[in-house]
Parts: sequence; C-alpha cells; structure tokens
Amino acid sequence: MTFRLGLTGSIGMGKSTTAGLFAEAGCAVWDADAAVHRLYAKGGAAVAPMAKAFPEAIEDGAVSRARLKSLLAQRPEALKEIESIVHPLVADDRADFLRQTTAQIAVFDIPLLFEIGADRWLDAVVCVTVAPEIQKKRVMERGTMTEAEFSAILAKQLPDADKRVKSDYVIETDTVEHAREQVQDVIADIEKKVRNA
Repeated sequence: MTFRLGLTGSIGMGKSTTAGLFAEAGCAVWDADAAVHRLYAKGGAAVAPMAKAFPEAIEDGAVSRARLKSLLAQRPEALKEIESIVHPLVADDRADFLRQTTAQIAVFDIPLLFEIGADRWLDAVVCVTVAPEIQKKRVMERGTMTEAEFSAILAKQLPDADKRVKSDYVIETDTVEHAREQVQDVIADIEKKVRNA
C-alpha cells in the first residue's frame, strides 16, 4: 500500500526543490503543474475539449498559456469552465500515476492543495515554508513577475500560517541541506507509522 503524502506551499517557498529531495530519497513524485503541461501540450488530453470551448486559446495544436492568460483577463468568468475541463483530466493523470507506482511513499506536489480540498484523499500533508523576505527575494530574482503580480498570487493562496497549521509536517527551506535533513525526518516518521499500522 502506497502512502500518499501531499506537498504544498506558497509561491517561492521551495516546493520544487523539496519535491526533488523527496525524489532523491526514493519517493515517487507527481507534480500537478507538470500534469497540466502534459495535458496542454500537442496531443494532450485537454487540447480537443479546450479547442471546442475556447478555440482562441489554441496555438500550433496545443493550449497556449499566454493566450489563456489574455482570455482570462478579458473574461474572468471563463475560469470555471476551464477548470471543469482540466480538473477531471488532472485527476485521471494522478490516478494513473498512483496505479503505476510501486514506491512506498508517493508525494503529490500540489500548489493549491488545501484550496481544492486535496487533503481529503491524502494520508498526510507536508508544507514548505520560509521567512516572507526570503520568499519575496526568491520570486523577484526569477524575473518573471512584478511585485503586483506576486501580491495578486499570494492573495489567491491560503496564507502560509494557515497552511502550516493544517499540515502534518512543516519543512523550512532556508537552505537545501536543512530541507534535506527535514525530508529524511519526514520519511523516517512515515515509515515508522506504516510499520506500526
């Protein structure tokens, strides 16, 4: 029986790095964002239904994120319909991953884990966190968004303090080494729980 561990955290908190540390330690990792990329790519399962509902979002046989962004800027109400197409496909992708994995621990990297209620089907949740000034510095150093865009993303996400309270484990990602030690502690704790179950 595979233990289902959710991994979440706000933007710039070090979630991708931590997911990599879990993979390095032998856990299977499923990434929600990567699943959406697969679905949107040429030949992906979301392309045909999205082309039918939003033909203007298709470019070169794939769903264009840039076109989706401008579509949503003009018609924010379209988000519900997009989600109704994409969310079930993401759920199918996740179910396929879980069916195929033989790992003792499967990590589900889901940015909006609590916001979409994914914690209901997980065995435990780990939240990554870091001081707000480090978080902001990391995001700004990427050079992909303005401070206003960063603030807008934070406003849509459950506050970090709330995520930490709702989680079974918290990993501070101030340094990679510190995060790696905490990942190993989490895995050891889960293995102990599984043995004693």
